[in-house]
Amino acid sequence: MTDAGPGPRKKVRDRRPGWRASLSGWGFVAPATLIILGLSIFPAAWAFILSLQKWDGFSDATFVGADNYAKLVSDDEFWGAVSNTIGFTVLFVPASVLLGLFLAVALNRKIRFIGLYRTAIFVPFVVSAASTGILTTYLFSPQYGVVNNVLRVLGLPQQGWLEDPGQAMLVIAIMSLWGQAAFTTVIYLAALQDIPSELIEAARIDGANPWQVFWRVVWPQLAPVTVFVAIWQTIGAIQLFDLVYTTTRGGPLDATKTIVYFLYEKAFKTLQFGYGSAAAYVLFFVTLLITVGVVIYSRKRNLEAF
Repeated sequence: MTDAGPGPRKKVRDRRPGWRASLSGWGFVAPATLIILGLSIFPAAWAFILSLQKWDGFSDATFVGADNYAKLVSDDEFWGAVSNTIGFTVLFVPASVLLGLFLAVALNRKIRFIGLYRTAIFVPFVVSAASTGILTTYLFSPQYGVVNNVLRVLGLPQQGWLEDPGQAMLVIAIMSLWGQAAFTTVIYLAALQDIPSELIEAARIDGANPWQVFWRVVWPQLAPVTVFVAIWQTIGAIQLFDLVYTTTRGGPLDATKTIVYFLYEKAFKTLQFGYGSAAAYVLFFVTLLITVGVVIYSRKRNLEAF
């Protein structure tokens, strides 16, 4: 019996999309892409050009080179804003990460009305900054605020809160935490539900108690999420503006004036557009350095772990 051997091979068609399909795809995404680029790259380039000029929005612009950046170095008001921003970041970021993790662990269970609880936690995140500012004033006003009324009933001394330079930033951090902790809660909750249940069950079978299960099994799985949340919340803290604008307007005595509020005042109140743009670019580079540094550090830690 002879082997007929393989017959003629059929020519396999290349199923990759042709240039016409690619062109039609780009036709769909090109308008949105152009809009996004136009709303991001063009303003960024224009702001950089402004940072090298002296311009009040009406007269002719004057090229000053790096003078605006050199002026920032010796500006005590700018460094005061930097100090306030750092103080807020130190207060807000660790608290938001820890509170979000705590709430996520508490909500990661099967109990009655769990959907209602999760929704209630997320509601403050979607509330507008104006509403949060009004609520902050209503709670922490030294004259008619709810918190001082409670202290008065308890016989405790009333506080200055938003009118006290030593307490105003703490109030801003508390209200920011109230609004932003929901974000970290949702991220951590999604990460917790993505952890394989087999790992937890295996640890329990080996005799690990709940505390050991969390720190030895759950927490290492949450490390990448923690890095992301920390970076995101740090960037948000550095860019704090809306809550300050709706409550203290940088006061009292510039105690809550952040970098973004500083550049807003310089650009849109005193019409120093070049100086404000220089401050904006300093903020951009600081944010970029923080992000890159945290990412590199986390990658090194992951490599050392392996």
